[in-house]
Amino acid sequence: MKIIKNILMLLGVVFVAGTLIFAVQSTDAVSVNNNTVVNDSVQKNVAKSYKISSIDIPGNLNFAGEVVPQEDPEIMERIDREFLVNTYWQSNALLLMKRAHKFFPIIEPILAKNGIPDDFKYLAVAESGLTNVVSPAGATGFWQIMRETGREYGLEVNSNVDERYHLEKSTEVACKYLNKWKEKYGSWALTAASYNAGPGAINKYMGIQQVDNYWDLLLGDETGRYVFRIMAIKEILANPEKYGFHIEKEDMYEAVPTFTVEIDKPVSDFADFAQQYEINYKILKRHNPWLREPHLNNGSGKKYTVEIPNKGYYRETK
Repeated sequence: MKIIKNILMLLGVVFVAGTLIFAVQSTDAVSVNNNTVVNDSVQKNVAKSYKISSIDIPGNLNFAGEVVPQEDPEIMERIDREFLVNTYWQSNALLLMKRAHKFFPIIEPILAKNGIPDDFKYLAVAESGLTNVVSPAGATGFWQIMRETGREYGLEVNSNVDERYHLEKSTEVACKYLNKWKEKYGSWALTAASYNAGPGAINKYMGIQQVDNYWDLLLGDETGRYVFRIMAIKEILANPEKYGFHIEKEDMYEAVPTFTVEIDKPVSDFADFAQQYEINYKILKRHNPWLREPHLNNGSGKKYTVEIPNKGYYRETK
């Protein structure tokens, strides 16, 4: 019996020693495909210069020239939230910078022509991320225009053609809407809020709360964050390196040069139409997303302008 106990004790010692040796070896190195990699190099998966910290908020924030009351601690907490969210959502911020380089040159002159402050190009960023998205409520395109609003301001909206997807035309509509409500409210911040929530909601809350400015209104979460989010996006996109973003010009998305073709007759098949210009259906729709079906009815003989990319920018199609 004594011999058996001694054997068991010896086995226990061997097992413990083996476990310790294995643990030490595991700490020192990791074996990957029979090659030993020192743990120090495995752990260095974040750049040494990368730091997560609070954001230094500029002291002179404004929206479309309207001063933000930054002495108010409640306002500053709302601003801080948007700066943190939009700075540290790095992948989204980089995508917004790339898209802005492509689309802002189209949007900016239309805003300027209509007397809309340049800051409102960032409203389109906040609304859609500069993509042709459709909201659960049916708001559509870069400017998130509702069907009824689009028609009210002269856009063609049906299953065949939906000009809410037409960047230039939808930007013109957004300008008309913004100018209308700026005339009523006298404030660009309230005008932006009404763009998001609708004038009916803004009028209701102003009446109940007996205030006449955006900064003092208690609104739902989305509209309450809206103008602050636009300001944060504006600051980050206008000063990317200040917020840790390093992006070269060659990394940006570029607009492909195009020429226009006028159509005043029905088109039975846009795939065939595209081939006439040595492109495919996908590329035609990329440049003309407002064409919603593979054909154009156009029984009235209305004149449409279709954009065709210059030759040599896309790979040749057969």
